Amino acid sequence: MAGPSHAWVPDILGKPFEQLTMPLGVQGAQGELVATLVRSIPNPLLSLFAPLRDVDVLYIHGWSDYFFQRDVAQFWTSRGARFYALDLRRYGRSLREGMTPGYIDALEDYDVDIEAALAAMGQGTPDAPSARRLVLMGHSTGGLTLTLWASRHPGRAAALVLNSPWLELQLGAIGRHALAPLVEMRAKIDPRGAQPEVDFGFYTRAQEEIGSLPTDPQRAIWRPDRGFPTAPGWLAAVMDGHRRIAAGIDVACPAFVLLSAHYTTPISWKESMTSTDSVLWVDDIARAATLIGRGVTIARIDGAIHDVFLSRPKPRADAFAALRRWSDGYIAHH
Repeated sequence: MAGPSHAWVPDILGKPFEQLTMPLGVQGAQGELVATLVRSIPNPLLSLFAPLRDVDVLYIHGWSDYFFQRDVAQFWTSRGARFYALDLRRYGRSLREGMTPGYIDALEDYDVDIEAALAAMGQGTPDAPSARRLVLMGHSTGGLTLTLWASRHPGRAAALVLNSPWLELQLGAIGRHALAPLVEMRAKIDPRGAQPEVDFGFYTRAQEEIGSLPTDPQRAIWRPDRGFPTAPGWLAAVMDGHRRIAAGIDVACPAFVLLSAHYTTPISWKESMTSTDSVLWVDDIARAATLIGRGVTIARIDGAIHDVFLSRPKPRADAFAALRRWSDGYIAHH
């Protein structure tokens, strides 16, 4: 059970963003764990007749990341929705000195973080749900986390929006099957041990060239150029999530998946990395997305990078336009 929340205070993103530190009531190996909720609430009078006036959006970031995408929040609030973003335990605003960034033993452990956020949002409980509809939005690993959460909690979410969700290992299903026994063995013996570095900083360089990197002074710690070091326990948890997706699940709500149209292998720097996904093999992700529910829409955005909303202006506008069309059909006309 999460402990009492602190007060809402101004966020590093400036107005209209505020943040709430939420003690989780969980003692980690390196200290007490917290999660942080960021919110942007539209003027209730101006949104009185807006199409999404009864919607709460909860956004979760990806691996080695935190929330900073102001224009994503503005997309939802301009249509009347209340927007919330969750920096999970050991990430971004919730990362404390001495903690292993991003580490988790099981993705289900994030249920505590998510429930704390939903309580702070006034979303109620399964037994006493809120009258407001819940839309989940996740990027990369956050997309995997929310997809699995929705499947374990049918009926809680009205819709699911996934931005390049990490639904399958980059090596594909065959590589995952071959690698799984080795990863699981290491996770049991040395869960927080070191692993070979796989991020050469090309994705960060692509964002630098595009001009979409965050400018917050904390970025070097919260979003390092080559990502957080990975650990066997964390990788085993992610691969278990991939296994569950491959077996087929049902998120029990309409789902919208945004992906780049193309992939560039991140072996050496290529200029194409500024207009393709250089993190996930997007064709494999598109196939995996068909296994998460009965009503899945997939949009492939030409020129997009891994986070489609950090792409150059044209693909970014295309992504928002696609999201607007989909939300008009599946969320606005409730």
